[in-house]
Amino acid sequence: MEGLWPLEGAQEWDAPGLVSGDPSAEITRILLAVDAVAETVAEAVQTGSDLLLVHHPLLLRGVTTVAESTAKGSLLARLIRGGCALYAAHTNADVVETGTSARLAELLGLTSPMPIVENSVGGGLGRVGTLAEPTTLGELARRVASILPATAGGVRVAGPYEHAVSTVSLCGGAGDSLLGEPAVRGSDVYITSDLRHHPASEARESARVAGGPSLIDVSHWASEWLWLDTAAQQLRHELPGVEVVVSELRTDPWDFIVVQ
Repeated sequence: MEGLWPLEGAQEWDAPGLVSGDPSAEITRILLAVDAVAETVAEAVQTGSDLLLVHHPLLLRGVTTVAESTAKGSLLARLIRGGCALYAAHTNADVVETGTSARLAELLGLTSPMPIVENSVGGGLGRVGTLAEPTTLGELARRVASILPATAGGVRVAGPYEHAVSTVSLCGGAGDSLLGEPAVRGSDVYITSDLRHHPASEARESARVAGGPSLIDVSHWASEWLWLDTAAQQLRHELPGVEVVVSELRTDPWDFIVVQ
Protein backbone atom coordinates (compact mmCIF):
# COMPACT_ATOMS: atom_id res chain seq x y z
CA MET A 1 0.00 0.00 0.00
CA GLU A 2 2.83 2.38 0.78
CA GLY A 3 4.29 1.53 -2.62
CA LEU A 4 1.05 2.63 -4.29
CA TRP A 5 0.45 5.63 -2.03
CA PRO A 6 3.79 6.77 -0.52
CA LEU A 7 3.40 8.31 2.90
CA GLU A 8 5.78 11.14 2.02
CA GLY A 9 3.16 12.39 -0.44
CA ALA A 10 0.74 13.25 2.39
CA GLN A 11 0.03 16.80 3.51
CA GLU A 12 1.88 17.73 6.71
CA TRP A 13 -1.34 17.87 8.75
CA ASP A 14 -2.46 14.42 7.63
CA ALA A 15 -2.21 11.07 9.47
CA PRO A 16 -2.21 8.20 6.94
CA GLY A 17 -0.79 4.73 7.50
CA LEU A 18 -1.45 1.82 9.83
CA VAL A 19 -3.86 2.84 12.59
CA SER A 20 -4.23 -0.49 14.37
CA GLY A 21 -3.19 -4.09 13.84
CA ASP A 22 -0.08 -6.27 13.80
CA PRO A 23 2.17 -5.43 10.81
CA SER A 24 3.26 -9.08 10.64
CA ALA A 25 -0.27 -10.52 10.58
CA GLU A 26 -1.32 -12.49 7.49
CA ILE A 27 -3.78 -10.73 5.20
CA THR A 28 -6.17 -12.72 3.01
CA ARG A 29 -9.11 -10.31 2.62
CA ILE A 30 -9.19 -6.50 2.38
CA LEU A 31 -12.34 -4.36 2.56
CA LEU A 32 -12.16 -0.84 1.11
CA ALA A 33 -14.32 2.06 2.31
CA VAL A 34 -14.13 5.84 2.48
CA ASP A 35 -14.81 5.98 6.23
CA ALA A 36 -14.29 3.82 9.28
CA VAL A 37 -17.75 4.08 10.83
CA ALA A 38 -19.95 1.61 12.68
CA GLU A 39 -21.45 0.17 9.48
CA THR A 40 -18.17 -0.40 7.61
CA VAL A 41 -16.42 -1.73 10.71
CA ALA A 42 -19.28 -4.20 11.22
CA GLU A 43 -19.08 -5.23 7.57
CA ALA A 44 -15.32 -5.78 7.81
CA VAL A 45 -15.60 -7.96 10.92
CA GLN A 46 -18.69 -9.89 9.79
CA THR A 47 -17.15 -10.74 6.40
CA GLY A 48 -13.90 -11.97 7.93
CA SER A 49 -11.75 -9.18 6.52
CA ASP A 50 -8.21 -9.00 7.87
CA LEU A 51 -7.81 -5.35 6.91
CA LEU A 52 -10.15 -2.38 6.55
CA LEU A 53 -8.54 0.12 4.20
CA VAL A 54 -10.17 3.54 4.42
CA HIS A 55 -9.55 6.91 2.81
CA HIS A 56 -10.25 9.07 5.87
CA PRO A 57 -7.99 8.51 8.91
CA LEU A 58 -9.97 7.60 12.02
CA LEU A 59 -7.41 9.31 14.26
CA LEU A 60 -6.73 12.40 12.16
CA ARG A 61 -6.86 14.61 15.24
CA GLY A 62 -5.39 13.73 18.61
CA VAL A 63 -7.42 11.89 21.21
CA THR A 64 -6.71 11.33 24.89
CA THR A 65 -8.66 8.10 25.25
CA VAL A 66 -9.82 5.12 23.20
CA ALA A 67 -12.28 4.00 25.87
CA GLU A 68 -15.18 2.03 24.42
CA SER A 69 -17.53 4.71 25.73
CA THR A 70 -16.22 6.90 22.90
CA ALA A 71 -17.09 6.47 19.24
CA LYS A 72 -13.52 6.00 18.04
CA GLY A 73 -12.60 3.76 20.95
CA SER A 74 -15.57 1.47 20.31
CA LEU A 75 -14.69 1.17 16.62
CA LEU A 76 -11.06 0.31 17.35
CA ALA A 77 -12.06 -2.22 20.01
CA ARG A 78 -14.42 -3.99 17.60
CA LEU A 79 -11.75 -4.15 14.90
CA ILE A 80 -9.09 -5.44 17.30
CA ARG A 81 -11.40 -8.10 18.76
CA GLY A 82 -12.37 -9.12 15.25
CA GLY A 83 -8.74 -9.50 14.16
CA CYS A 84 -9.13 -6.77 11.54
CA ALA A 85 -6.42 -4.15 11.07
CA LEU A 86 -7.16 -0.56 10.07
CA TYR A 87 -5.15 1.40 7.50
CA ALA A 88 -5.74 4.87 6.02
CA ALA A 89 -4.61 6.22 2.65
CA HIS A 90 -5.67 9.88 2.57
CA THR A 91 -3.91 12.85 0.96
CA ASN A 92 -1.09 10.51 -0.05
CA ALA A 93 -3.74 8.75 -2.20
CA ASP A 94 -5.11 12.07 -3.47
CA VAL A 95 -1.88 13.26 -5.07
CA VAL A 96 -0.78 10.19 -7.04
CA GLU A 97 -1.41 9.86 -10.78
CA THR A 98 -4.32 7.47 -10.12
CA GLY A 99 -5.72 9.30 -7.08
CA THR A 100 -9.17 10.51 -6.13
CA SER A 101 -9.31 13.56 -8.40
CA ALA A 102 -7.71 11.65 -11.26
CA ARG A 103 -10.49 9.07 -11.08
CA LEU A 104 -13.22 11.70 -11.34
CA ALA A 105 -11.36 13.37 -14.22
CA GLU A 106 -11.14 10.01 -15.98
CA LEU A 107 -14.86 9.32 -15.62
CA LEU A 108 -15.67 12.78 -16.97
CA GLY A 109 -13.41 12.12 -19.95
CA LEU A 110 -11.13 15.12 -19.40
CA THR A 111 -8.29 15.29 -21.90
CA SER A 112 -4.72 15.82 -20.67
CA PRO A 113 -5.68 16.38 -17.02
CA MET A 114 -2.98 18.05 -14.94
CA PRO A 115 -2.70 18.70 -11.18
CA ILE A 116 -4.04 22.03 -9.95
CA VAL A 117 -1.25 22.14 -7.36
CA GLU A 118 1.81 19.97 -7.93
CA ASN A 119 3.24 17.84 -5.14
CA SER A 120 6.96 17.76 -4.34
CA VAL A 121 7.05 13.96 -4.72
CA GLY A 122 5.11 13.91 -8.00
CA GLY A 123 1.47 14.25 -8.97
CA GLY A 124 -0.52 16.79 -7.02
CA LEU A 125 -3.88 17.97 -5.71
CA GLY A 126 -6.91 18.26 -7.97
CA ARG A 127 -7.02 18.06 -11.75
CA VAL A 128 -7.75 20.47 -14.59
CA GLY A 129 -8.44 19.45 -18.19
CA THR A 130 -10.69 19.90 -21.17
CA LEU A 131 -13.91 18.11 -22.06
CA ALA A 132 -13.85 16.10 -25.27
CA GLU A 133 -16.77 18.25 -26.45
CA PRO A 134 -18.00 21.56 -24.97
CA THR A 135 -21.33 21.42 -23.16
CA THR A 136 -23.49 23.52 -20.87
CA LEU A 137 -23.13 23.83 -17.13
CA GLY A 138 -26.50 22.18 -16.63
CA GLU A 139 -25.70 19.20 -18.83
CA LEU A 140 -22.31 18.76 -17.15
CA ALA A 141 -23.98 18.81 -13.74
CA ARG A 142 -26.36 16.09 -14.95
CA ARG A 143 -23.38 14.05 -16.16
CA VAL A 144 -21.65 14.46 -12.80
CA ALA A 145 -24.83 13.32 -11.02
CA SER A 146 -25.01 10.22 -13.24
CA ILE A 147 -21.41 9.27 -12.39
CA LEU A 148 -21.65 9.69 -8.63
CA PRO A 149 -23.49 7.35 -6.26
CA ALA A 150 -26.76 8.91 -5.10
CA THR A 151 -26.81 10.93 -1.88
CA ALA A 152 -29.44 12.99 -0.08
CA GLY A 153 -27.70 16.26 -0.89
CA GLY A 154 -27.44 15.58 -4.60
CA VAL A 155 -25.51 18.03 -6.79
CA ARG A 156 -25.61 21.81 -6.21
CA VAL A 157 -24.70 24.28 -8.94
CA ALA A 158 -23.77 27.98 -8.95
CA GLY A 159 -24.06 29.50 -12.41
CA PRO A 160 -26.45 29.73 -15.38
CA TYR A 161 -27.73 26.40 -16.73
CA GLU A 162 -26.77 27.35 -20.30
CA HIS A 163 -23.28 28.61 -19.39
CA ALA A 164 -20.84 27.11 -21.90
CA VAL A 165 -18.16 24.91 -20.32
CA SER A 166 -15.08 23.35 -21.85
CA THR A 167 -12.25 23.63 -19.30
CA VAL A 168 -13.00 21.80 -16.06
CA SER A 169 -11.10 21.91 -12.78
CA LEU A 170 -11.98 19.54 -9.97
CA CYS A 171 -10.90 18.27 -6.59
CA GLY A 172 -12.29 15.18 -4.90
CA GLY A 173 -13.26 15.87 -1.30
CA ALA A 174 -13.17 19.31 0.32
CA GLY A 175 -11.61 21.70 -2.17
CA ASP A 176 -12.51 25.29 -1.33
CA SER A 177 -8.85 25.90 -0.43
CA LEU A 178 -8.07 25.72 -4.15
CA LEU A 179 -10.60 28.35 -5.26
CA GLY A 180 -7.89 30.98 -5.64
CA GLU A 181 -5.52 28.83 -7.69
CA PRO A 182 -4.85 30.15 -11.23
CA ALA A 183 -5.87 26.83 -12.81
CA VAL A 184 -9.24 27.00 -11.03
CA ARG A 185 -9.75 30.69 -11.75
CA GLY A 186 -9.02 30.05 -15.43
CA SER A 187 -11.47 27.18 -15.84
CA ASP A 188 -15.12 27.37 -16.87
CA VAL A 189 -16.32 25.29 -13.93
CA TYR A 190 -14.89 23.95 -10.69
CA ILE A 191 -16.23 20.68 -9.24
CA THR A 192 -15.54 19.88 -5.60
CA SER A 193 -17.21 19.17 -2.23
CA ASP A 194 -18.04 20.94 1.03
CA LEU A 195 -18.18 24.43 -0.46
CA ARG A 196 -18.93 26.78 2.43
CA HIS A 197 -21.10 29.87 2.11
CA HIS A 198 -18.44 32.57 2.28
CA PRO A 199 -15.81 31.02 -0.05
CA ALA A 200 -18.51 30.15 -2.60
CA SER A 201 -20.15 33.58 -2.39
CA GLU A 202 -16.82 35.37 -2.69
CA ALA A 203 -15.84 33.21 -5.68
CA ARG A 204 -19.11 34.11 -7.44
CA GLU A 205 -18.68 37.82 -6.77
CA SER A 206 -15.07 37.72 -7.91
CA ALA A 207 -16.09 35.93 -11.10
CA ARG A 208 -18.49 38.77 -11.95
CA VAL A 209 -15.65 41.30 -11.78
CA ALA A 210 -12.47 39.48 -12.76
CA GLY A 211 -13.73 36.23 -14.28
CA GLY A 212 -13.80 32.81 -12.72
CA PRO A 213 -15.55 29.46 -12.81
CA SER A 214 -19.08 28.34 -12.17
CA LEU A 215 -19.28 25.93 -9.24
CA ILE A 216 -20.55 22.37 -8.86
CA ASP A 217 -20.72 21.13 -5.27
CA VAL A 218 -21.07 17.38 -4.69
CA SER A 219 -21.04 14.96 -1.77
CA HIS A 220 -17.60 14.57 -0.19
CA TRP A 221 -18.13 10.85 0.30
CA ALA A 222 -19.44 10.28 -3.22
CA SER A 223 -16.57 12.10 -4.93
CA GLU A 224 -14.01 9.93 -3.13
CA TRP A 225 -15.92 6.64 -3.20
CA LEU A 226 -15.28 6.49 -6.96
CA TRP A 227 -11.55 6.04 -6.26
CA LEU A 228 -12.06 2.82 -4.30
CA ASP A 229 -12.49 0.78 -7.49
CA THR A 230 -9.15 2.06 -8.78
CA ALA A 231 -7.46 1.27 -5.48
CA ALA A 232 -9.00 -2.21 -5.43
CA GLN A 233 -7.75 -2.98 -8.95
CA GLN A 234 -4.25 -1.87 -8.01
CA LEU A 235 -4.23 -3.99 -4.87
CA ARG A 236 -5.47 -7.06 -6.75
CA HIS A 237 -2.59 -6.63 -9.19
CA GLU A 238 0.00 -6.17 -6.45
CA LEU A 239 -1.41 -8.83 -4.10
CA PRO A 240 -2.50 -11.85 -6.16
CA GLY A 241 -4.37 -14.32 -4.00
CA VAL A 242 -5.69 -11.65 -1.64
CA GLU A 243 -9.41 -10.98 -1.88
CA VAL A 244 -10.07 -7.26 -2.29
CA VAL A 245 -13.64 -5.96 -1.95
CA VAL A 246 -15.14 -2.46 -2.17
CA SER A 247 -17.86 -1.71 0.36
CA GLU A 248 -21.15 -0.63 -1.21
CA LEU A 249 -22.34 0.96 2.04
CA ARG A 250 -23.10 4.67 1.88
CA THR A 251 -21.23 6.59 4.57
CA ASP A 252 -22.34 10.04 3.47
CA PRO A 253 -23.56 11.53 6.78
CA TRP A 254 -26.85 12.96 5.45
CA ASP A 255 -30.03 10.86 5.27
CA PHE A 256 -32.62 13.13 3.67
CA ILE A 257 -33.40 16.73 2.72
CA VAL A 258 -36.59 18.77 2.87
CA VAL A 259 -37.18 20.81 -0.29
CA GLN A 260 -38.77 24.19 0.42
